[in-house]
Amino acid sequence: MQEFEKMVYPEVILPEFPDHSVSITEFGAVEGGMVSNTKAIKEAVEAVHQAGGGRVVIPAGVWLTGPITLLSNVELHTENGAFILFSHDEEEYPLIKTSYEGEDRIRATSPINAQNAENIAITGEGTFDGNGQLWRLMKRSKTTNSQWKQLLARGGVTKGEGEREVWFPSQSSYDGHMAKDIKPDEENALERAKPYFDYYRPVLVSLVGCKKVLLEGVTFQNSPAWNVHPLFCEHVTIRDVFIRNPWNAQNGDGLDLESCRYVNIVNTRFDVGDDAICMKAGKNAPARKIPVPTEYVTIRDCIVYHGHGGFVAGSEMSRGLRNIKVQNCTFVGTDIGIRFKSTLGRGGVVEDILLDGIRMIDIPKQAILFTMAYSGALDESAIVPEDIPEFQNIVMKNITCQGCGQAIQVDGLKQLPIHDLYFEDVNIVSRFGIRCEMAQDIHFRNVTITKEGKPEETKTFNETVQDGFKYDMW
Repeated sequence: MQEFEKMVYPEVILPEFPDHSVSITEFGAVEGGMVSNTKAIKEAVEAVHQAGGGRVVIPAGVWLTGPITLLSNVELHTENGAFILFSHDEEEYPLIKTSYEGEDRIRATSPINAQNAENIAITGEGTFDGNGQLWRLMKRSKTTNSQWKQLLARGGVTKGEGEREVWFPSQSSYDGHMAKDIKPDEENALERAKPYFDYYRPVLVSLVGCKKVLLEGVTFQNSPAWNVHPLFCEHVTIRDVFIRNPWNAQNGDGLDLESCRYVNIVNTRFDVGDDAICMKAGKNAPARKIPVPTEYVTIRDCIVYHGHGGFVAGSEMSRGLRNIKVQNCTFVGTDIGIRFKSTLGRGGVVEDILLDGIRMIDIPKQAILFTMAYSGALDESAIVPEDIPEFQNIVMKNITCQGCGQAIQVDGLKQLPIHDLYFEDVNIVSRFGIRCEMAQDIHFRNVTITKEGKPEETKTFNETVQDGFKYDMW
């Protein structure tokens, strides 16, 4: 057993709230989905915050609203039957400077957001819907003929031909994709970006620099871009939550936990259009100037029904990922099961990670993938040592996969092979077996690979690969 497997993580502290409660109806909220309740919800949150904390209740019904900003010591509680539908009103979603995909970016204000708040929660049995179909582009290859016709009937703009054709929901979205991306530090950046408003799709839930956060019981769905994105947060608990997006949602990630520490993710369901449970830590040299890794994260008793990856590390991992445990989770039909990804230029170290008790079913590609070739080739002559990412000290045990494209694939770098991976009590049925390249000190103990459809073709591995190699079982 590796020493980090026995490590006891620091306790994740839950928020606590005074026994004080108000309903949004007390502030003039109108149910029915026809009248915007942005002002009423804002006033309810501010009133509870100013009173020293407590609960803001959203009753059963359909509630149309613009962005909701959470403030310290406020619990936003949704009753059974509450459906919160976010509008798509440019006046209510001002463009802001924020972070997205590991870099400083311009985005529209997130429907649910908090910054530097402490002691906050979103709880109950309600559903928050980001109205993402009004923001997201759609690739022709990800629709049926009837779905494509429905999109065209809504208007919008298309580009390309055949399977490469792309539908944009508005001229603003199309023009933004065609224009040169405006950087947030450029002069008058926000003003210059306004004509491309729909291009700057927000994440549904943006929590930045918050402490003692609880997300419990609710459903977050149909996000314009990523679904839930905690950034630079501490003491985060996500439990009994359902995070869902259409399977073909562009950038429709489930959870992107970025540069956070002390986190519990428990009994949560994911059904999304991109990576499901994803650990991130900034992108490239600018991110490495802020030394805040993602660490002390426990993920257990979760299920992923769809996604590009079930559990994912990277590719934005420049500040590092460490001390992460993933236990008793099930991935059903995700493109890849366990997915570690990075590339030259990122830098950062991914280490001391345990995956124990992972069940996978019907995985089209790799059950387990480690790759350092996530993005295109770079000018390697310009690479400095800090740009070279590293994967090390990662344990995968009690892993099963009933049906996948390839069992295990490890693709490292010639500058720094992937090293010190431990596979123990792994049982995989796959079309193709184990392939490792630019890897060293890869340990197999009781790893059984069975060729799909041919149970007689089974091999058990008990060996250590000490140097980089390339091996294809079939």
